[in-house]
Amino acid sequence: MAQAAPLPFNPLRFGPVGVKVESRADGELILRSAIALGAYARCNGEWLERWAKEAPERVFIAERQGAGWREATYAQARGAARSIAAALLSRGLSASRPVAVLSDNSVDHALLKLACHYVGIPIAPISQAYSLMSKDHAKLKAIFKLLEPGLVYVGDEARFAATLAALGEFRFELASSQPAAGSGATPFSDLLGTPVVGAAKAAVDAAYAAVDGDTIAKFLFTSGSTGEPKGVINTQRMITSNQVSYAGAWPFLTDEPPVLVDWLPWNHTFGGNSNFNMVLANGGSYYLDDGKPAPDLVDRTAANLALVAPTIYLSVPRGYDMLLPFLENDARLRRNFFSRLKLIFYAGAALPPSLWARLEKLGIEETGRRVRMVSSWGSTETAPMASIVNYDIDRAGVIGNPAPGCELKLRPVGQSNGKTKYEIRVRGPNVTPGYWKRDDLTHIAFDEEGFYKMGDAVRFADPADAAKGLEFDGRVAEEFKLSSGTWVHTGALRVKAIAALAPVAQDIVITGHDRNHAGFLIFPNLPACRALARDLPLDAPLAAVLAHPAVRACVEQGMRALKADGGGSSTYAPRALLLEEAPNIDAGEITDKGYINQRAVLNRRAALVTMLYTAEKPANVMEI
Repeated sequence: MAQAAPLPFNPLRFGPVGVKVESRADGELILRSAIALGAYARCNGEWLERWAKEAPERVFIAERQGAGWREATYAQARGAARSIAAALLSRGLSASRPVAVLSDNSVDHALLKLACHYVGIPIAPISQAYSLMSKDHAKLKAIFKLLEPGLVYVGDEARFAATLAALGEFRFELASSQPAAGSGATPFSDLLGTPVVGAAKAAVDAAYAAVDGDTIAKFLFTSGSTGEPKGVINTQRMITSNQVSYAGAWPFLTDEPPVLVDWLPWNHTFGGNSNFNMVLANGGSYYLDDGKPAPDLVDRTAANLALVAPTIYLSVPRGYDMLLPFLENDARLRRNFFSRLKLIFYAGAALPPSLWARLEKLGIEETGRRVRMVSSWGSTETAPMASIVNYDIDRAGVIGNPAPGCELKLRPVGQSNGKTKYEIRVRGPNVTPGYWKRDDLTHIAFDEEGFYKMGDAVRFADPADAAKGLEFDGRVAEEFKLSSGTWVHTGALRVKAIAALAPVAQDIVITGHDRNHAGFLIFPNLPACRALARDLPLDAPLAAVLAHPAVRACVEQGMRALKADGGGSSTYAPRALLLEEAPNIDAGEITDKGYINQRAVLNRRAALVTMLYTAEKPANVMEI
């Protein structure tokens, strides 16, 4: 029987597909986009000025308020940003005394960010994980010591009382949208109410005119998983060139103002640079999702998506994993979600094939077409997009071609699945000039030609056709050899293993350096494990849940499936262990963005690693 032709994709205007390849005698390759980088704005304040003039009544930013939304139009956002900017300038804030933000995304946070960018005062959004999840606040204190902020903003002061007490050694003005009684914090409404007249107006206008591409827009902090967090300098040029690069690859962004419903935090370059500025640059509307991929919050995401239909949906694989059951079981939500959706975008990690298939199936059932699913690649240091998919793909893992304006240097470092494996480096106007007050770290982060050394590995999707893009192939530093001399490509194995061990495995750490075989340390998806162990009481101890025969059988079945796929000792693990203790942020096991640091877990849990390799298998270790 002839196989039916696949359904067409939804209409979408992509830029030209192509890549220019320069080959060097030593095997290195330099890749450049076939799309020229267009002219970019002097600063992102120019975007605010443009849309306040061209679409003054259009909603720019909105957050949930009761049953509805608190909204700020472009005209309102511009007026508020200028008032706040006047207040900040009067306080003498600058790169040496910047603004720090401890709170999550909000309209007030957005207005403060716009104000800082407008007059060239750096802002530093800091992960709430360092303030609300940490026990010792060590990383937060290290950040404050580096930054020396002159003003710190929190939304609800009472929520951050313990954090602020831990920062008692530092001197700064505290501003809050909900100040605690008698605290002395400056009400955010005071900043919003600053008149922009006379000398204040002249100061704001002069500061705005002085902002250029080299002006520091923000400091974003890396996870600090291998030491103290590093302050990545983000300039105005990085931000504005990156959005023009997006528009070159995805010209549909300029065809219709994008509408986002987004939970991704602004202390992360994905949410704070890519998404926020994608809306601002193109005159779109940004609806803040007060949910997130967590058992007690994902229902808020579903509720928000039932109210507002996005034109683009951007998330991480964990976000799609938790949202899919809502889309599958709620026809009204599904209808609204897909009603004007042009693109599904994932980043941060590869989307497991099972999630890809479920998303594609839902899109076809709802629209009669395949909704395009794409990705890109980059980092905090690249603002973030350095490669992008602007063509049809049918599976996850492809990260596309160089973004317009970016040069990618590929250095061969071995073989992976029969293809040449390359270390990838980046150069372009979107790349950071370095780390704040750390010239030593800046020096080692770049090679002799000025390429930023990302530490990631890639391979060509089709070695015979470079235009089909690159595939992500893990972190170079995480690769290791078994005692047989066989390389284990941890990135690829981790993605396959999480998919094979679904729904039990939320994340997996790969063991086996200089051992006879690989092993899995599994961070479990606790709700999924409790669902499998349905005969246990709801309050059953975690150890009992993880020891349940149904949970163990799911893991062992996935392990056997990996082995059956073939590929040898580097592509499966004969032993695995479910971890009772969640990853510890203070120990660096998990980053503020939710990514597991393999090396930190292996070091901290060395005794558990040893259990995977003892001659007499412990009872809690699973084996095939």
